[in-house]
Amino acid sequence: MSSTAPTTAGHRPVLWVLLVLAVVANGTCSLLALPVAGSVFGLLALVSGGLLVRDHYRRRARTAAGR
Repeated sequence: MSSTAPTTAGHRPVLWVLLVLAVVANGTCSLLALPVAGSVFGLLALVSGGLLVRDHYRRRARTAAGR
């Protein structure tokens, strides 16, 4: 079971970078009046943020369970 921990830990930095890039791109597209592209990047930011939240709660539950 501990062999899955490094795999999920490898995804977290990628998700953080994706979140930051998506938020910056969303803001840039909003300033440039590109609503479709801004919406796509906004959706990408929401998905990556949601995956980070899910990972946080899963890690917290594992820690509380004593694993």
